[in-house]
Amino acid sequence: MKYLFILLVSFLTSNILSQEVLTAQQIIDKTMMASGANKVANSEITFKFRDKKYSAVRKNGQFKLARLFKNKFSDTEQDQLTNDGYAKYVNGHEFPVLKEKAKSNENAINSVHYFSVLPYGLNDSAVHKKLLPSVKIKEKEYFKIEVTFSEDGGGEDFEDVFIYWIGKKDFLIDYLAYAYHTNGGGKRFRVLKEQCVKNGIRFVDYHNYQPLNTSISLIDIDKAFENNHLEKISEIVLEDIEVEILVTSEK
Repeated sequence: MKYLFILLVSFLTSNILSQEVLTAQQIIDKTMMASGANKVANSEITFKFRDKKYSAVRKNGQFKLARLFKNKFSDTEQDQLTNDGYAKYVNGHEFPVLKEKAKSNENAINSVHYFSVLPYGLNDSAVHKKLLPSVKIKEKEYFKIEVTFSEDGGGEDFEDVFIYWIGKKDFLIDYLAYAYHTNGGGKRFRVLKEQCVKNGIRFVDYHNYQPLNTSISLIDIDKAFENNHLEKISEIVLEDIEVEILVTSEK
């Protein structure tokens, strides 16, 4: 019995030690690899979201994010965001836009492209990651990570707060939530609807929810979801996704 007890203690000790304790940064790094988001930095991605076409070219730190659509006069409008800033084109010609409208368009374009390739972007220098206690949603175990932003480099919406639920086995994001402050503010909770992989990069469609009661805290919004205290308000669906991985020259 003495030797059996020693063996049991030895086994339990080695098992505990073998369980890797991951930091928030390590979890995000694994999520980037599992979802193929590491390929986004040098890629050309196009997709349709609702009534607009979006394109994103990212290469060696340079980027061009755009959206294309027909206005009510059947003119072709293109909003474009690059390292140099925002510009609008109508029927191929640059079109002047008031500063306030330009900022609104820029935020709208950036938001759609940001969500389309998550978790890409979560290793930017302005991003701060905090590991919260793990949870179970629908019997699946998740890491829970809170993301906040520095004012310097965090963009217009640097005060927004995000939470990501990342599977402990597959390191994929199945749920995300955020609290925003524009247009009166609010909270959203997104639930995996469909997923696909294009050229090694995972893309996700979501069911989009909001709390029935505004007093529900962001950190507890997963509990509110399981208790049916959220209402579905829309679906986030990307269509006609195409991806080309760009070859970069080695120095």
